[in-house]
Amino acid sequence: MSAVYKEDQEDWLTVCLKYLLFVFNFLFWVGGAAVLGVGIWTLVEKSDYLSLLASSTFAVSAYILILAGSLVVVTGFLGCCAVIREQRSCLSTYFFFLLLIFLIELVAGVLAYVYYQRLSEELKLHLNQTLAENYAQPGKEAITAAVDSLQQDFKCCGSNNSQDWMLSVYILSAQAESRVVPDSCCKTITPFCGMRDHPSNIYKVEGGCITKLEEFLTEHLLVIGAVGIGVACLQICGMVLTCCLHRRIKTEPY
Repeated sequence: MSAVYKEDQEDWLTVCLKYLLFVFNFLFWVGGAAVLGVGIWTLVEKSDYLSLLASSTFAVSAYILILAGSLVVVTGFLGCCAVIREQRSCLSTYFFFLLLIFLIELVAGVLAYVYYQRLSEELKLHLNQTLAENYAQPGKEAITAAVDSLQQDFKCCGSNNSQDWMLSVYILSAQAESRVVPDSCCKTITPFCGMRDHPSNIYKVEGGCITKLEEFLTEHLLVIGAVGIGVACLQICGMVLTCCLHRRIKTEPY
């Protein structure tokens, strides 16, 4: 009688583990969708601004999340098959993919955190130089469009203030046609509106575009880090449940 009871108890534990893994797989898919969505959101929303950054760390973090989110779709399907079929080889493969995605998301989270620490310094060193040397120059059309979008979207003018434009290659050239700031600094853009830098005509935001862009990127980096590390922690639960089910199947008689 005790042997039968013990066997029933083991079957009950195995069934519980299977249901818990099914629940985890559902949460895993939801988390994967969130990871994929955040990665795409990061690259699509204001993606022009990436050309204004000195390093590619921000974009790399987003691409890593997209890769991890895509792997979740495959891994989630594999997890369901492994649970239904109760094969140790499938469970081992499932565990391997969970571990791989865990490491990928952890890397994305760490990259976002590290870049967050030096974001302000990079913008201060690089953005002013970009505006001064590259705006409206041949072959720099992407940067020019990004700067124009930045100033219009964030209602700012210049990296620190509108005076930054006075030393730019564009304003000092004949191409500017007597403008003192680009037309994208204007509150209402009209041809040659950049000829007058009065506060009633152009955006004079304290801190300039550096402050605005830093706030924007910081928001994205915090979301990347939180989602990447949060879903990675969720996967630890999945790996533990997978190991437990693997042991239960291994000890059961055939």
